[in-house]
Amino acid sequence: MKTNRSVIKFRRKREGKTNYKKRLELLKAKQTRLVVRKSLKNINAQLISYEKEGDKIIASANSHELNKLGWNFSGKSIPCAYLIGLLIGKKAKENKIKNVVLDIGMQRSIPKSKLYAAVKGVMDSGVDVPCSEEVMPSEERIKGEHIAAYAKDSKSTAQFSKQNKDDIAKLPAKFEEIKNKIMG
Repeated sequence: MKTNRSVIKFRRKREGKTNYKKRLELLKAKQTRLVVRKSLKNINAQLISYEKEGDKIIASANSHELNKLGWNFSGKSIPCAYLIGLLIGKKAKENKIKNVVLDIGMQRSIPKSKLYAAVKGVMDSGVDVPCSEEVMPSEERIKGEHIAAYAKDSKSTAQFSKQNKDDIAKLPAKFEEIKNKIMG
């Protein structure tokens, strides 16, 4: 007895992981892609080039690398995303990559978000990314001044259980220190 097995195509599309139409457009550009992904605790950035055998990861950076440089704040904040963008931009320049195309995948494009903070970091490191300045977060948010001001004004310490308010008030200074280490 023969059984017919049918395979449903585009499983990743059905699962909400891949938009094949957008992916095809990005691959036709034949440029290196800057892939930025965020999870609940971390932000990851990768430089990926297309090859027939499969995508090749040229370089990657994540918030764990910032911990090695002395970053002891949240791995999912806007300042952290900017620093990850600087780090991946530096790695791009080491690999002689001058321009990249942004690939945010199935994530929503929200102006002034963490994703665009990472893109701003890549652009500030000297890599060309076609992206409007209107969607980039302000310098105040990139430096973390809004987080320090909130911690200073906040009456509750429950939200800042891992770090005390005095440490969070030093976030803009620590941001500049890490930025100088990356660019130095």
